[in-house]
Amino acid sequence: MAGQAMQVLALNSSPRKSGQSKTELMLGHLTDGMRQAGATVDIVNLREKQIKPCIGCFTCWSKTPGQCLHDDDMRRELYPMWQAADIVVYATPLYHHTVNGLMKIFLERTLPSIEPFLIPGDTRWSHPLRHPHPDVVALSVAGFPTDTAFTALSHYMRYLCGDKIRLLAEIYRNGSEIMTKPFCRERMNAILDATRQAGVELVQSRAVSESTMKRVCQPLMDDPDDIVRLHELAWRSMIAARMTPEVSEKRKRMPQPQSLEDFMLLMRMGFNPDAARNLEIVIQFEFEGAVSGVCHLVIRDGRLAAIAGPADPPDLTVRSPFDTWVAIQSGETDGAQQFMEGAYTAEGDIGLLPRLGELFGRH
Repeated sequence: MAGQAMQVLALNSSPRKSGQSKTELMLGHLTDGMRQAGATVDIVNLREKQIKPCIGCFTCWSKTPGQCLHDDDMRRELYPMWQAADIVVYATPLYHHTVNGLMKIFLERTLPSIEPFLIPGDTRWSHPLRHPHPDVVALSVAGFPTDTAFTALSHYMRYLCGDKIRLLAEIYRNGSEIMTKPFCRERMNAILDATRQAGVELVQSRAVSESTMKRVCQPLMDDPDDIVRLHELAWRSMIAARMTPEVSEKRKRMPQPQSLEDFMLLMRMGFNPDAARNLEIVIQFEFEGAVSGVCHLVIRDGRLAAIAGPADPPDLTVRSPFDTWVAIQSGETDGAQQFMEGAYTAEGDIGLLPRLGELFGRH
């Protein structure tokens, strides 16, 4: 009907709730753009629905053609919405190389949409469709640092759609576990803005432009090896503390560095630019014990540079056993108390000491 708004069904199969789910974060911005372009969007969190798995009985192909045996949320609510949609967005976290379990159950329950007869093709056999299939958008996130993580998922989505169903776009975001960290804020905002624009373009032209997709897929960090090292440090720290990622995030617990290079990386990653406004300072650390060495941090114009070796001259110098300072920085022990007890020393502008927790990793 002329003038009728496009109908979009956005399916989120992440089991995580808002604030944790990067799938939901990306999907929310995509659908914001779709609504901005005039579409009517229904977002469904599959974790909140009762969807029984397909049991392979083929009742929907024989006894009640086009209708599933199960009387649940899929049959009563979701399948009719899926049938009526112009575009369906399959938004799934990448857990095991392709769609996760909740999404797979949903997809298998769309079996009533096809007839049992076989149609030969050049590269694959298929089944006749009972009714027009909505166009498809695939969206996924993964913690891996490169897009090669999505190879199997992309193959699956392309094979699933085949020649009969239009796969309008594949929107994949690597390195997703660090997206919401303060050091990624600028690039994350650019990525989310581009994801919103992708939603606008999908409604307006049934495609995403190359320039928009390039902005969606831009790297979160210049060096993927930094993501790998952060990943390793975070997991080793959580394993040692017997702590889940959710608890670690709530406690704002920093990973435990194993070297001076790790320490400088974590200082860059934990840096809070909002707390550094109008500051122009140099802080030097001189470590001994488990890890020994000297490095300094230069804060200027809301940015941080971490540099190996001494500064000339620093505004503040901290001399400490490495393990002592790591415990202070991670919030496991009180820095002021440790200073009073002589566990570490400082010289220069010691008034900066109380601000270090705010500047690095405890915000």
